[in-house]
Amino acid sequence: MSRRARKAAAPARGAARPTVTVCRGCCCGTPAEVPHLDHEAQLTDLRTRLAGVAMVRRADCLDACERANVIVVQPSAEGREAGGRPVWLGQVNDPGAAADITAWVKDGGPGLAEPPGILDLYTFAPSRRVRQALDD
Repeated sequence: MSRRARKAAAPARGAARPTVTVCRGCCCGTPAEVPHLDHEAQLTDLRTRLAGVAMVRRADCLDACERANVIVVQPSAEGREAGGRPVWLGQVNDPGAAADITAWVKDGGPGLAEPPGILDLYTFAPSRRVRQALDD
């Protein structure tokens, strides 16, 4: 097998797991916008609870500031093959919502598990431009 074939066959780092992107830019993650939440604790909690299950990353700004705090759950490779697409969640400003997201991702996330019904209250569709920026 050539190096090129081996490289193509290897999954991208983190592709086998869901990705949870947590906005921590100009509005999300700031006490000025959401004063009652410990933003760093929320991010740390997600990273701790999803260690080995999902990649949790911090984004500077997802350009959906009116919905602070924003979290995007992207499917694993298997979830995408099963039809899963990224799910955008806004106003994730309480520990219960973060716990629901954690439980869903542990169950498989988009394409592999149904999200808890309560997450319907947080789900929104961003503009096409914003979605494309995240995919890049």
